[in-house]
Amino acid sequence: MEAPLAERIRPQKLEEYISQAHLVGPNGSLTQQIAKGIIPSLIFWGPPGTGKTTLAQIIAQESKRPFYILSAINSGVKDIREVIEKAKQSGGLFTAKNPILFIDEIHRFSKSQQDSLLAAVEKGWITLIGATTENPSFEVIPALLSRCQVYVLNAFTKKDLESLLERAMKTDTYLSTKNIILGETEALLRLSGGDGRKLLNIFELVVNASNEDEIFITNDLVFSLVQQNTVLYDKTGEQHYDIVSAFIKSIRGSDPNGAVYWLARMIEGGEDVKFIARRMLILSSEDVGNANPTAFIMANNTFQAVTTIGYPESRIILSQCAVYLATSAKSNASYLAIGTAQQLVKQTGDLPVPIHLRNAPTKLMKELGYGEEYKYAHDYTNNFAEQEFLPQALSKTPIYVPGNNSRENSIREFLKNRWKDKYGY
Repeated sequence: MEAPLAERIRPQKLEEYISQAHLVGPNGSLTQQIAKGIIPSLIFWGPPGTGKTTLAQIIAQESKRPFYILSAINSGVKDIREVIEKAKQSGGLFTAKNPILFIDEIHRFSKSQQDSLLAAVEKGWITLIGATTENPSFEVIPALLSRCQVYVLNAFTKKDLESLLERAMKTDTYLSTKNIILGETEALLRLSGGDGRKLLNIFELVVNASNEDEIFITNDLVFSLVQQNTVLYDKTGEQHYDIVSAFIKSIRGSDPNGAVYWLARMIEGGEDVKFIARRMLILSSEDVGNANPTAFIMANNTFQAVTTIGYPESRIILSQCAVYLATSAKSNASYLAIGTAQQLVKQTGDLPVPIHLRNAPTKLMKELGYGEEYKYAHDYTNNFAEQEFLPQALSKTPIYVPGNNSRENSIREFLKNRWKDKYGY
């Protein structure tokens, strides 16, 4: 069976490698290391289809090192140990020719699987190259991460992807026999989602579907042949965090259009309804707060409802809540208040509770005056009695500062009426 196009035109040398000039260009850090023949253990972090595996193979080939490859999807500790034993036998320890062990999707390894690599990396039995689409800060254990250099592979640009297509038409033994004209590339690029491997797979599908001597590529032709545009959305990956970030920022920025668009991206990607509702519940307090306390009730009811209902109907409830929050008055005053209070606690330590606020459950405590001068608010006019509620060292320190919106302006007036000039309201 013939290999896929992406495999057939995989670069064999550094000069054939497209993109990542910051790593493998004339002045790239990896270019210099390869030239010196001293390769440290590496983690390649980047989107799918940006050439992580290819780059690892080129490094091994150009540095003339034995190359072993494992996939974290179907490999366990036993497989790792077997490869390490082979590597120990094939390379000299602490030499420039240490075998390279490439692990694809290393973020899928458990802590124990990653632990099994530590000794081999530390003692120089292997040079590890791991590939991940996830942020290694979260997915690679600190002990292993500290022994590796992390290199970020950038997403392919439009120019990079078009260069891939041009090279495929020129160098592939099959495609080079065809008369292919790239009339339009937008559909190919959009459907690929920036993934070079996926781009070449789609391109090959389109070319193979034609029996004509001349194949004229148009957007309509591509869309007619590629029925399913798979949404690029990994529920546990970087894309997941980027899209939910855009969703939250759209609501915070009072744009229901952006909010519902990013909500749709999450829904189409199969995101957990509870995750979406949970984020809106947090936002309702952090970003709307007392400017509209009903927002919290709305978000909480949304969370309860979608937990019970699920897809597909939950999309309607999630949309209603997102629009409500986006079009609501905003205040982060409560969020800032707890941050200020926590910072004060860190700076001032365990300040004593004023004696009139202390609990007095025993006779001795009562004799010592605990709670003696406390004024029960309901015994006073307007249910208010002026007294000190902060430790003495923090007296008159404003912690909650009402936001500038109609409801919190009325809260400001309420506090100013009660506390006069004490807190500067």
